[in-house]
Amino acid sequence: MIDMFDLLKALILGIVEGLTEFAPVSSTGHMIIVDDLLLKSKEILTEPVANTFKVVIQLGSILAVVIVFKDRFIDLLGLNRKKHYATENRLKLGQVIVGLLPAAVLGLLFEDFIDEHLFSINTVIYSLVAGAILMIIADIVSRNKPQINTIDKITYKQALGVGLFQCIALWPGFSRSGATISGGVLLGMSHRAAADFTFIMAVPVMAGASFLSLLKNWQYFSMDVLPFFIIGFISAFVFALVSIRFFLKLINRIKLLPFAIYRIIIAIIIYIVFL
Repeated sequence: MIDMFDLLKALILGIVEGLTEFAPVSSTGHMIIVDDLLLKSKEILTEPVANTFKVVIQLGSILAVVIVFKDRFIDLLGLNRKKHYATENRLKLGQVIVGLLPAAVLGLLFEDFIDEHLFSINTVIYSLVAGAILMIIADIVSRNKPQINTIDKITYKQALGVGLFQCIALWPGFSRSGATISGGVLLGMSHRAAADFTFIMAVPVMAGASFLSLLKNWQYFSMDVLPFFIIGFISAFVFALVSIRFFLKLINRIKLLPFAIYRIIIAIIIYIVFL
């Protein structure tokens, strides 16, 4: 039976998800670390349900993205009648789909392997460091490389390239936004343009992953765990809404290096404390 102390754990995990989902530090990695070290949600929900919770509360973050980019999604779906949005020089739905395909295919093929072998403290430590290295390389390369400053100028080739980088983020702890923003920068986008494209692609990716995880583990669920999921969803939504707006204002100024340093520090601390 879920009690108030358990719901507080759901609230904390939702806050962690909302604050970290769109910063290039890995929300899944942080939730695994906070949960395994402190909160122990597996003891409340069982392991399959706890792992599903870490995926499903991303729906709260998805809703935040939809609200922040609502005009862009209306545009992509062809629902905006204004001439300004009907011009050829706009990001197209086809480019988003091209960016989604690589991770979607690999995610379906390796979902069981990821759930069984990569949701652990050890793998998160390694992926935090590996992601930090990629981000540092992206920042160095971007200094002497011309960049496009808006997602309306990206090509299908760049969209596919970002999609290939997104495949790395199937490794929990690597960070979807860290992989795709770094990839976008390496492929000639500004940090802000890469972040915008990353957030737009995140909606179908995260929604699909959440629903697949729910379907796979549906037999383990009961009505008792519903309040835990609801609290996590709401807190993830509220804090993601704040963090997205803050991050988008900040990313072109500070770039990726501070996040890379943070990831390395966190990896070291977790290694010392846990291992």
